[in-house]
Amino acid sequence: MNSTKYDDYDILSLLREKGLDKVESGWLERIEAVRCDQVERALTEPAGFYRFERLLALISPAAEGYLEEMARQARRLTWQRFGRTIRLYAPLYLSNRCINSCLYCGFNCTSEFRRTRLTVDEAVAEAEIIASEGFRDLLLVSSEDREWVSVDYLSELARRLREMFSSLAIEIYQMEQDDYAALFGSGIEGVTIYQETYQREIYRRFHPAGPKADYERRLIGPDSIAGAGMREIGLGALLGLANWQLETLALAEHAHYLMKRYWQSHVSFSFPRLRPAFEVGRSQFEHLMSDTQLVQMILALRLCFADAGLVLSTRESPRLRDRLVKLGITKMSAGSRTNPGGYSGHEEAVKQFEVDDTRTPGEVARMLRGQGLEPVWKDWDCGYIEETPAAK
Repeated sequence: MNSTKYDDYDILSLLREKGLDKVESGWLERIEAVRCDQVERALTEPAGFYRFERLLALISPAAEGYLEEMARQARRLTWQRFGRTIRLYAPLYLSNRCINSCLYCGFNCTSEFRRTRLTVDEAVAEAEIIASEGFRDLLLVSSEDREWVSVDYLSELARRLREMFSSLAIEIYQMEQDDYAALFGSGIEGVTIYQETYQREIYRRFHPAGPKADYERRLIGPDSIAGAGMREIGLGALLGLANWQLETLALAEHAHYLMKRYWQSHVSFSFPRLRPAFEVGRSQFEHLMSDTQLVQMILALRLCFADAGLVLSTRESPRLRDRLVKLGITKMSAGSRTNPGGYSGHEEAVKQFEVDDTRTPGEVARMLRGQGLEPVWKDWDCGYIEETPAAK
């Protein structure tokens, strides 16, 4: 695989060839068998260098005894590449009407509650509240509500928000490449799309119906995003659905493939852990992840991907977020509302999940400054990018 020409390969083939799309592949046994000397060897390799076997060593049980050294290297590498800055962003939810039946999500189409959709005017009003708190980096989020949150809807919303925000991104249902290209032309420059889990059988179990049930179509989504010219691609797995070590290996291979094939786009990792949600119980989840395992995953990916963004949401507790900001994180949300209309006080609308860090954006910014970090509200990179024809 080291000699793979990525232009002649696709991510489906890559994962299938290595058996990273199934549990019964032998990788867990190999991870368990890693020795301390293999971890030490991995830690002597250049920081930021990705090699599959290196990552495998860093996520092994043997590496748990080296977390302090991994943290030192990750902190040093992050400050070298990104400085002591943390970008702050806010999510804006547009709709909780959905046609998918994802078993971990509060928006599941089989749940009975009054659905909420924001008009473009209502979404702009929410965005104005977010902007008044200092944010200039906005993530537009929606369930799979294609009839309402259409390309035209998003394009109009983006045109009205461009002057208010320096960076606009989306985390919505999967689109086709032409749709992404149209949104890029309207001023949206990034897309986050979680595979949720890279394990085929587990994916099938948690996505019983709806367009999102198609594992293979979901997996090639980032190719369409990159092909449309988007400058930011956000990847992630919903941590808790499957073994976190297998997810980390597959996630890293996916990112490495995208970086090699679509070098013009910047790839980021997110670390969403399962949270309580409307009519979602925890008993069905067999792979809930500990705080220590989350720390190890973040450190391992930072040490293998020097220039990747690492994104942390308000799913995590204040105590843990305060610890993680110095271990490789480059971007985090603050003051998040996960329901449509949440910023203007419409608490009756159902949330996608419950946030854990409920601090205000100002409180999060003060925490960062207290740790010697600089909260950055604006994406300065966009000032160096040539305007798209639609933005001129």
